Amino acid sequence: MQTDNRLFDDFVKFVNGAAGTVAGMAREGEAAARERAKTWIGGLDFVSRDEFDAIKAMAAAARDENDALKVRIEALEAQIGGARPAPKAAKPKKPQGDA
Repeated sequence: MQTDNRLFDDFVKFVNGAAGTVAGMAREGEAAARERAKTWIGGLDFVSRDEFDAIKAMAAAARDENDALKVRIEALEAQIGGARPAPKAAKPKKPQGDA
């Protein structure tokens, strides 16, 4: 049994319209927050993945070159009569306070 209740129909239309409006506001709020976050993160000093990979490859190549040079230096030191010990680092002086 269905009744024709104009008040109920108007209420349903109102709720449907409000739900659509709230959903639209939520989408706009999400888009605004996403844009604000993108702007904030864009201002930070982040690097792209490509830049990171390029620097990582450069560091690996430098490390390999360093290892090769270390081996070469050790071979040259062995040729000139043995490796000389590296000088010890000077101990830092203790600061004299007003204690």
